[in-house]
Amino acid sequence: MKMKRLVLYVSFLVTMLSLAMVSDAQDKASDPKAVHAEAIKKLDEYIAKSLHDWQVPGLSIAIVKEDQVLWSKGYGVRRVGETEAVDQHTLFAIASNSKAFTAAALAILVDEGKVKWDDHVSKYLPWFKLKDDFATRDMRVRDLLCHRSGLGTFSGDLLWWGTSYSPKEILLRAAELEPVSAFRSEFGYSNLMYLAAGEVVVAASGQSWPDFIKSRILLPLNMNRSITSVRDLVTLDNYATPHKTLLDRSEPIAWMNWDAMAAAGGIISSADDMSHWLLLQLRQGQMQNGSRLFSQNASHEMWQAHTPLKMPIEPSKRFSTTHFSAYGLGWSTSDYHGKKVVGHSGGYDGMNSRVVLVPEEKLGVVVLTNSLTSISNLIAYAAIDAVLGVEGQDWGPESLNKFRQSRREFDANITKAITPVVQGTKPSHPLADYTGKFRCPMYGDATIELDGDQLVLKLLPYPALVADLKHLHYDTFEIRWRSTFAWFEGGTAHFVADASGVFHKIELNVPNEDLFFHELKLKRY
Repeated sequence: MKMKRLVLYVSFLVTMLSLAMVSDAQDKASDPKAVHAEAIKKLDEYIAKSLHDWQVPGLSIAIVKEDQVLWSKGYGVRRVGETEAVDQHTLFAIASNSKAFTAAALAILVDEGKVKWDDHVSKYLPWFKLKDDFATRDMRVRDLLCHRSGLGTFSGDLLWWGTSYSPKEILLRAAELEPVSAFRSEFGYSNLMYLAAGEVVVAASGQSWPDFIKSRILLPLNMNRSITSVRDLVTLDNYATPHKTLLDRSEPIAWMNWDAMAAAGGIISSADDMSHWLLLQLRQGQMQNGSRLFSQNASHEMWQAHTPLKMPIEPSKRFSTTHFSAYGLGWSTSDYHGKKVVGHSGGYDGMNSRVVLVPEEKLGVVVLTNSLTSISNLIAYAAIDAVLGVEGQDWGPESLNKFRQSRREFDANITKAITPVVQGTKPSHPLADYTGKFRCPMYGDATIELDGDQLVLKLLPYPALVADLKHLHYDTFEIRWRSTFAWFEGGTAHFVADASGVFHKIELNVPNEDLFFHELKLKRY
């Protein structure tokens, strides 16, 4: 009898232990952190190695999954040559990832009945004008957000970069820009249209864009370290330094003031703060407490494919499972391993960022860096692969090779531009004949001055754009900027004479992919 009781007791203990083990296994299976612990460990090692391989000073990342922060960490240093470490609270410019905030601001106003997606822009901005009359008349609010205005990618960005022009003045001047395609016919990435979208927020809400973003989005989400202006950095600590990216190193540069184009790229945030934003997006506008920042319908509208993007004939090895790509309202959309992906990148003077969402997996990633490399895209998709369990794909070598090749091509374009076509020529006129005042109707004024025996170019809307001009060949001079800039280096200034021999215009060639000096039509006045 005693033996029978003992057997029953032992059996009971074994059963209870088994149940406990099953329960523990189930708890682990339902806990994303436990499920993905090994993948995150490998990702951690991969990021540390990539940071070294790419010679990137610092980086921070946050991954959210199943309505919680799965992982958040910083790597490297805030400034090259110094020891202050990056962590998940370090501030970086998120640049064009700010566009989704502007789209969300308009979504809030749509939900409140103050704006409609298909309202004419002229209803809110009666002064708004483009060179294309049809685009001016029929531009709708949603058109501002999906890059189909007819303007070319990055066209007119010199208007806001470093200038003191207000968003309204920038947009008024943008009426001088030539369209490159018919309205709504092609994708053309336009920061200027997001400035217009920010002005619609102002007109419809009665608040400035920064005040609306802070009061209606940042504060409700407890994004308490996020700011909308570089000028606010003086009140904070733990922020990264931007870096100019060269082929073999990164050099610290100063923060640029992007206040004029804040609605297109002005937010400064951290990986930790941005994780709150990712969670809101994956809940399709619902807050953690159950209330809503914007409606599910608005979320659906922002993630719709509004403007198709052309896909290459030969698919990239990295994106072999991607079959379509399009732009929504503040977001790009595509497919990846059979799942819809919503995301955006952001490039600031000396910083780069990437956000990727996989809505059906309740998965989101943000990567912030203080370099102008494409490592943020590499790390974001490596993180997506790790969490989804995608095997056999190493993003590193191809991405790094492509980046290095792009840098070599960038350097080669500059070398080509500043190499004399004929050796031993002299200016056709005395240097004093090249001096004078020149004006671009779109951009503003420039001067050519004589400093001793040195010609000096000054682009007055941005006082730092000062260059010494060294004779190259004939009436073409090499541009040597006195300041260091993230996006470009040298170039040329070519003086064009009229029939009487007066230099009546200047043609600038500054090779880069972001700021288009060839759009400046500088004529003597």
